[in-house]
This record gives sequence, structure tokens and C-alpha cells, in this order.
Amino acid sequence: MSRLKNKIAIITGAAQGMGAATARRFIEEGATVVIADILDDKGESLAASLGERAHYQHCDVRREADWQAIVSYAESLGGLNVLVNNAGILHVGAIADTDGEAYMKVVSINQLGCYLGIRAAMPAMKKAGGGSIINISSIDGLQAKNGLSAYVSTKWALRGLSKSAAIELGPYNIRVNTVHPGGIFTAMHNVDQQEGGSHSAPSDADNAFYSHHPLPRVGLPEEVANMSLFLASDESSYSTGSEFIVDGGWNAGMRLDLLPTS
Repeated sequence: MSRLKNKIAIITGAAQGMGAATARRFIEEGATVVIADILDDKGESLAASLGERAHYQHCDVRREADWQAIVSYAESLGGLNVLVNNAGILHVGAIADTDGEAYMKVVSINQLGCYLGIRAAMPAMKKAGGGSIINISSIDGLQAKNGLSAYVSTKWALRGLSKSAAIELGPYNIRVNTVHPGGIFTAMHNVDQQEGGSHSAPSDADNAFYSHHPLPRVGLPEEVANMSLFLASDESSYSTGSEFIVDGGWNAGMRLDLLPTS
């Protein structure tokens, strides 16, 4: 397959989870991928497993110097066509229990990191004649939940940032969009994965939470990767400043047992 043939992409937070699935999918479709993360062992291992078009580079998205270095590395490979701002963290805590330091840690990675990535990528994409910037937001960038105030704030912020960037960068043929995953089976979602367990596929228990969603199951990282693939490819050449939802219908509403259904 060659939907991304000759394209060079940077994917942050790509050592595992959705980022790793996206890197794998992009490689399958012909791209050269720079895997960016702070998890060096996992990132290097993934790059080695994906072949010669995969390259790992350490990148703390909060550091402008790291961004400059990784964009320069991409340019040394031939340029920069795609940036997937996927790196992010989740903080669970009531507003009363979340102090400013904890709040700003989430902001610095989920929001500032994305902003710095856009700024760093712009000159290289202009030189390349255009590009696609894909900012991974969340279903919580379209709605909200209690206990996730810091996370929700940043994911909403990515929508506004992406729209502003789309307006500014459109004349250079640089497109900027957000992807909004719902519940996706990654370490952030699954405690067993976080603790290094062998639970590598969704169980009935993992799907149970979603039993009243339009699609009654948890999503898979590959399903988010496929949306990013579309946005990275020329197939989405007239799409910018928009939200693309991969949530199994969560944002549409819930199926209620007390009302009739087909």
C-alpha cells in the first residue's frame, strides 16, 4: 500500500498505544516515520521492529530544544510532511483535590506540547510545500466528565488551537485537524496493561462499560490510527480546522433500556 508514499511524519508519544499503532499504520502505507517519545527503550524497540523507514528520537514535548532537534532530524531524512501530536497524559482528580502544579503538568504536555510542535513544524512544512498536522484530542474535547478537569481543559483547548492554526497556515497548504477518540484500549484505559500484565486484547469486562453505546465495545488503537492515516494522506486535502470523531458513537448518545429500540 502507498497512501503515504514519500511522506515523512513525526508522531509524538509513539512508543506505545495509539502512537505506536499510528506509526505502524503509516509505515505500512509507505511513510518514513520519526517515533518521538521519552520512553527510549520502548521507542527504540518499536523502531527496530518496523524496519528501515522507522526512526526513534527522544523528545520531551515540553522542551522547545527537543522540538527543534526532532524537526531537524526529519528534515535530514528529506523533509517534514506530517505531524501527529499524540503525546498526552491523564490526571484523575476532583477540582478540590487538584492543585495548580498538577493541573499545569497536564497543560504543559497535552496543550503546550502541541503548540510547540505546531510552531516547530511550520517552517519545514512551508519548505515542503504543505503538510498535515493532526492533533489528538479526545471525546472529552467535545463534552466533559467529573474528575477530569485538567485533561478536559487541554483537550478542549486543542480544538481552538487547531482552528486558529488552520486559519493561519491554510495559505501555505498546511492543514490542521483534531481527532477525538472515545474509549480506546490502551494503557491509559486498561489497568492491567499499566501494570505490565498480559491482558493484550479487550475482555468482556473491558467492553462492559460501553454496553449502552451505539457500538457496544471499547475502541482499538488501530481504529484511531486509520483516521490519522486518512488525515495524513492526500485523500483529506480539503479538510482543515475540523473535528474527526472515533468514539463508537459516544458523542451521539446512549441507548436507554427504558425506551424502545430496534
